[in-house]
Amino acid sequence: MTVKVLNPNVSFSLFTASKQVQFIQTLKRIRFSGHLILTSPDNQKWLFFLCQGHLMYATGGTHPVRRWLRNVAAHSPHLKADRLAIQRDLAGFNQADCKTSWQYYLLSLWAKQQKITDEQVTHLIQSVITEVLFDIAHAKQTTYQIKQDNTLSTELPVIDVEEAIAEANQLWQAWHHDLVADYSPNLAPVIRQPKALEARTSEAVYHLLSKLLDGKHTLRDVAVQMKRDVLQVTRSLLPYIRWGLVELICIPDLPSPVKQESSENPPATTQSTQPLIACVDDSPLVCNTMEKLLNASGYRSLVIDDGLRAIALLIARKPDLIFLDLVMPNTNGYEICAKLRKLQAFQNTPIVILTGKDGIVDRVRAKLVGASDFLNKPIDAGIVLNVISKHLKQTVVNH
Repeated sequence: MTVKVLNPNVSFSLFTASKQVQFIQTLKRIRFSGHLILTSPDNQKWLFFLCQGHLMYATGGTHPVRRWLRNVAAHSPHLKADRLAIQRDLAGFNQADCKTSWQYYLLSLWAKQQKITDEQVTHLIQSVITEVLFDIAHAKQTTYQIKQDNTLSTELPVIDVEEAIAEANQLWQAWHHDLVADYSPNLAPVIRQPKALEARTSEAVYHLLSKLLDGKHTLRDVAVQMKRDVLQVTRSLLPYIRWGLVELICIPDLPSPVKQESSENPPATTQSTQPLIACVDDSPLVCNTMEKLLNASGYRSLVIDDGLRAIALLIARKPDLIFLDLVMPNTNGYEICAKLRKLQAFQNTPIVILTGKDGIVDRVRAKLVGASDFLNKPIDAGIVLNVISKHLKQTVVNH
């Protein structure tokens, strides 16, 4: 038997904990649409936009504006992406009405205007997402939260979640196992001892380094300017860093052309005040999927995989809503639902029957024993969250 009550903010290490990969796979399997927000211990936030389990875009972190401009320069150098040009293109942008971000809005606009090809869009989005995933891995520990939004639509090519993680993981492993593992590619190199550096390099190399290492551009920025891999660039600077001739410093992001996206700062959830949602199902896959979905959506979760013990556990915990499997060993959802409805404490509790069947007889019988709703498997994230929202609102109104 499995009985779990989960904190809505769960910590994991991105590329070392298997549960993170399982969580991403869960979002893909349940075709989740909405926002995935990851937060580091120092309160850095990264925001992913997903549609039907696929990645649309990612933003947030230390340098979202720098990241955007750098990748536009790398993958669409023909575009004039200076601040004035961006502000001009954003004249019709309204953050309150936007479901994604100003970066995604610009990509969609440029694609419609045929200023950028689908291939360039794909490479740009893939590169941005890879950088974000790499930075999350560098943060080591994060907590996650999801906010469902079925209105998100894909105007641009989408990225497969698992492929994106695999690519970022490969880059992270290369960086982590190299001599540069202690440094972040978001740090900016600056020359601290110009005369000593000049004495140790050729005239051409010193001239190039003087031009690039001005303390205003990150290692990633420098790599794009040099048209080289950031790992190669950092490795080549390592001797100068160790000799104290060059220092890596933190620099701020470039000014945003719009106000900070409010969706990057979701309201904190308080575990004790969030509704408790129960799922009674003998399938480990269903329990695991519902557990992750409810947890990341900010709800408290009670999953029970033993139908015979379900009633006692439900009475003890008194959940605000119950998902109940129709067919289980030694019992069934009809029997459990009928018994619960005879108890005063559960006469008004929403009970939603889960089943792999879709027969009219089952639906009628479910209504006769007092079920509030009837959902078909496999589980769809949007439908599940909408059902929860609908019935919890009705419960509030009835009280």
